[in-house]
Amino acid sequence: MAQLRRSKPKQLSSDCLPYDVVFEILTRLPVKSLLQLRFQIPISHARIVGLCNGMYLCHDDTYTHRIYLWNQSIRKFKSLAIAHLTLTHAALGLAYQNNDFKILRIVCFRGPKQPPPPAEAAVYTLSTDSWRRVVISLVSEPDIGPIDYIVSSSPCLFFNGALHSIAQSGSHKFILSFDVNDETFRKIMLPQNYLDGFVWLSFERLAVFKGLLALFVFCKTLYGNMEICHIWVMREYGVVASWTKKSIPVHLVRGFFCCTDSGELLIDSFDRGVISYDPESQNENNLGVQKSPSWLTYTADLMESLVLLDQHIVHFLEDGNVMVQ
Repeated sequence: MAQLRRSKPKQLSSDCLPYDVVFEILTRLPVKSLLQLRFQIPISHARIVGLCNGMYLCHDDTYTHRIYLWNQSIRKFKSLAIAHLTLTHAALGLAYQNNDFKILRIVCFRGPKQPPPPAEAAVYTLSTDSWRRVVISLVSEPDIGPIDYIVSSSPCLFFNGALHSIAQSGSHKFILSFDVNDETFRKIMLPQNYLDGFVWLSFERLAVFKGLLALFVFCKTLYGNMEICHIWVMREYGVVASWTKKSIPVHLVRGFFCCTDSGELLIDSFDRGVISYDPESQNENNLGVQKSPSWLTYTADLMESLVLLDQHIVHFLEDGNVMVQ
C-alpha cells in the first residue's frame, strides 16, 4: 500500500500580502502581541511630564529642549521640535479631546529685564501636527495681572476637560485652567491662607483624589520638627467654598507622583524608596523601588493605545470594528 505523504504548507511572507490585508490583521491583534513586533527606542535625558489615554508626554529639558510623544503600547515615539527660548520657565500638559491629543505649553520669561514680558502659551494638535499660539486672557478677572510664574514641579493636570496648573501673578497664586474644548483660560482660587502655620514649603502638587480635584501641600510646621501633608479636596469643581482639608503626617518625602483610584498616595521618600501611603489608616507599603529614576516625575493609571503618531489615529468602535482617521 502506497504511503501518503503530506505536503508542507507554504510559508507566506508579509511581502506577498496586500498592504490593506496586513493592516487589517495588525489592527485586530491585541496590543501585547503588537509589542513583540517593535524594539524600544530609548529617549535619553527626558522626563515624563504627562500621561493621558495611553500616551506619554516627555520633555528633554537639557540643551535640546525637545518634546516627545511616546506610545508605550506599540513602542513608538514622535519628536516635536520647539523654539529654544533662553531664560524661560515652561510648563507642559497633555490632553485628549474629540479623538485627538493636544499639548499645552506655557512659557514664563526670566531675565534681567523688569518687569518681564507676560507669559505665552501655545497648543500642539496631533491630528494637524502643528503648533499655534493661544492668548492667555483672564478678562473676567481684572484683579489678576500678567502671569509671571508657573509651578513646573506640578505637571499640568488633565481633569474635567481642562488642563490645570498652579500659576502666580505678582504675589497672587491660583490655579490656571485651560479648557481643551473652547481653548480658553480660567482662574480657580486656591484655598484661602492654605500656607498658614508653615515655616517651609517643600512642594505643592495638583492631583485627582478619589475622582476630585485636589491640592497636595508638603511642608514643615512652624517649629520645623514635623513634616505635614495637607490634602485640600475641591468637593464641587470650580466652587471655592467647597475646598476641604485633611492633614496627615509624612516622613522624609522627596517627591509625589499621584493617587491611586482608592486614594492611596504614591510617594518617593529619601530613606524608603517609592511607597504607597494610605491617608486614612496611615499605613504604607514599600513598592520595592529603592530609588526612582530621574526621568520619572509623573505617573497615572495606564491604558493601552494604538495611536500611530503619524497623523493616523486608530479608533475602536462599539461594534468591534476599527476605524483609522
